[in-house]
Amino acid sequence: MTTKYEQIPSSLFIENRKKFANAIQPKSLAVFNSNDIYPVSADSMLPFAQHRDIFYLSGVDQEESILVIFPDAYEEKNREILFLRETNEHIAVWEGEKLNKEQAFEVSGIKTVYWLQDFPKIFRQLMNEAENVYVNTNEHYRATVEVETREDRFIKKLQNDYPGHTYLRSNPILQRLRSIKEPVEIELIQKACDITEKGFRRVLEFIKPGVWEFEIEAEFAHEFLRNRSKGFAYTPIIGSGYNSNVLHYIQNNQQCKDGDILLMDVGAEYANYSSDMTRTIPVNGKFSARQKEIYNAVLNCKNEAEKLLVAGNNWYDYHKEMGKIYTSSLLDLGLIDKADVQNENPDWPAYKKYMMHGTSHHMGLDTHDYGILSDKFVEGMVFTNEPGFYIPAENLGVRIEDDYVIQSSGAPRNLMKNIPITVEEIEEIMNK
Repeated sequence: MTTKYEQIPSSLFIENRKKFANAIQPKSLAVFNSNDIYPVSADSMLPFAQHRDIFYLSGVDQEESILVIFPDAYEEKNREILFLRETNEHIAVWEGEKLNKEQAFEVSGIKTVYWLQDFPKIFRQLMNEAENVYVNTNEHYRATVEVETREDRFIKKLQNDYPGHTYLRSNPILQRLRSIKEPVEIELIQKACDITEKGFRRVLEFIKPGVWEFEIEAEFAHEFLRNRSKGFAYTPIIGSGYNSNVLHYIQNNQQCKDGDILLMDVGAEYANYSSDMTRTIPVNGKFSARQKEIYNAVLNCKNEAEKLLVAGNNWYDYHKEMGKIYTSSLLDLGLIDKADVQNENPDWPAYKKYMMHGTSHHMGLDTHDYGILSDKFVEGMVFTNEPGFYIPAENLGVRIEDDYVIQSSGAPRNLMKNIPITVEEIEEIMNK
């Protein structure tokens, strides 16, 4: 076993490659690289995190791996090829053994496995047959990439060595494929959500006035790791008091005080799949009247959003509708008035003063997962649902977030339905 998590059935990756192969043009070859292991300084490195695309198509969770998909290759054995770093005695002693060819087949379902040193020679033969090459670039709508990745370096060299081929993009295909999850993927996301639930139940009994935000982070980390997670799916946000209003507050270095609200945006990963949860709780175990009022307003918005996470809707229409729901809720709370709404800037409506982020994003192998926003919602898409109201003047920010799977018809399935969410449930557990 080369991973912390239990092995995923290779049938998932076989099916994923089939879907990708069916979507590319004839006489085309596609190449996918693992991520780099990034250096820090001296001889220290960041922990390895696999590139999600090669993982999605192969299940291989190891550095320096290359996947080639070439459905029209003349020889059948060349239609799917994995190139792996070969273990030698030195690597086995210092790092632990890498996948051997048999294990690579068990993980991926790919029969043709070569060592990395054979790549240039074999790849040249394949390129003589291919007319088009699909290269893999990061086109996620939130991406800002300042480092040159292993994939970037590979593409540069490839286009220099083979200038005569036609180059096409894998990313638009993967955006569509990865946004619709197979049942086994939903099970893995559910597993990540269940681990998150264990962490949350643990901290509910731990939190009291005087604890530090980083102590809460440590409790989550301990619970996640002991359940075969590598840890947090994203950098955890644990903000008490004023910090509950800072959307990406990750310092987690303040003491939680009596009377404060505490916002925790935390999710476990499992087998590279994410979960994404937010809960807002009272540090002392009892919501004040005002905290409760804002909390229940946000929870109501979340319940309204749930009704819109249905097949046939789309991200843009959904967010337009949510804007109306937030406006109505904030009017009821007296945080905005009719004049604010009448005079609002259509590009930054009045409600945005108190709710300035989106309500939902795709979730899966990445926390902000692939998905083309103009596509209609279809069965198998997984979205977060995370309304919030932020009132810095009152040191009061509330966000509540669960993860949902779109169904073929009717209401979505809540993967976090067992995680305590109501004022009553939270207070009861905290005051046990």
